[in-house]
Amino acid sequence: MENELIPYKAFYNLKHDPFEVTPDPAFFVPTPGNRKAMATLYHGIVRQKGFLLMTGEAGTGKTLLLRCLLKLLREAEINYSYVFNTRISGMELLRYIAEDLHLSRNGHSKGELITEILTFLVECHRKQTITVIIIDEAQDLSHEALEEVRLLSNFETNTKKLIQIVLVGQPELDTKLDSSALRQLKQRIAVRTELRTLDFCETRAYILQRLIAAGRSPDLDGLFAEASLRAIHQWAKGIPRMINTLCDNSLARAFEHRSTLVTRDIVNQMAYDLRYHVAAKIDKTEQWVDSSRDDRIANAARTLLRLHESLRNRQSAAIYGI
Repeated sequence: MENELIPYKAFYNLKHDPFEVTPDPAFFVPTPGNRKAMATLYHGIVRQKGFLLMTGEAGTGKTLLLRCLLKLLREAEINYSYVFNTRISGMELLRYIAEDLHLSRNGHSKGELITEILTFLVECHRKQTITVIIIDEAQDLSHEALEEVRLLSNFETNTKKLIQIVLVGQPELDTKLDSSALRQLKQRIAVRTELRTLDFCETRAYILQRLIAAGRSPDLDGLFAEASLRAIHQWAKGIPRMINTLCDNSLARAFEHRSTLVTRDIVNQMAYDLRYHVAAKIDKTEQWVDSSRDDRIANAARTLLRLHESLRNRQSAAIYGI
């Protein structure tokens, strides 16, 4: 029945959709980058480092990596609260965390919530168990909510943090943490890691592993020509979400023509249909604007320097009567 819903599955000997964009751990493809990020976060939590931060561009696989991390935490019997709705107030965040840890009842005041969370953490410490708060899309948290997160990090003994906090978000999160209002929180971050985009070799391996996970035999000839793979990498810029979308649409178009091979022309056509070329033009424009802005700043600095030199020369002439 599932194959009937997506016609090209049976045609290409696939049991599942290989390029679904939902964060399914069954389709997690280990790369040097996400293996490093996973190890960094897991060991930071186990070693109770306190505050941990992971950033990455939209679509680089942060949420999928977190789903796999949560599986590891369950296996290690580590308590966790996973926050994925971050457009909430500080009080709502505290209530969500408490409910996720099965603590909260309706009607709790802020003080009661914090007391109950602290009591729970002290009991976990006594039992030598670890508790983690993982906040996805943390760049959308308000300063008020981030301040509540910082205050939670103050729960500690003389030797250990009672709660581990993992902030995950897009690069805008770094910008937000760089603000003077959040400098105390930024100073508490003990571990940082970043998910980067895939290079071409990683993109090729990523596509192959997704196809294998979907049931296609690795012994069969590839569905994508080498030139197609290079086009996919170029259009998607090594971003897994964009790779998935472009591959899925390209397979569907190839199936329409009953082609057993996805050609570069098909990839290019689908990239245009998805308007990936618009994003490329915007990127080039932004680069030009940035360069133009830098040139203007440099020219202004040189002008100010010349004015300063001219004024200093005039002052010297006045002093010495020249």
